[in-house]
Amino acid sequence: MATNTKAYLVGGPRDGSSRDAGDQALLEIEIDGMIHRYIRTTKQHDGGTVYNYDGMVAPGGGEPGVEDPAARVASPKADAEGQ
Repeated sequence: MATNTKAYLVGGPRDGSSRDAGDQALLEIEIDGMIHRYIRTTKQHDGGTVYNYDGMVAPGGGEPGVEDPAARVASPKADAEGQ
């Protein structure tokens, strides 16, 4: 019995396209130097599996954010409650 390995991509830069996914639960596609992730769902479309867009990451892993946790200012409400 042949296994259908077709993935239908939903959301993100490849929305509406399809590709061979094998039995992967996570598809990572490199586009313009960034990695775009699609996660397998339990839904089916035309005999293939639907993969939902999960976001974009840098190929080297996480990068520093815009907020420095050491310089974070507590909220006025937290200050008023003594937290």
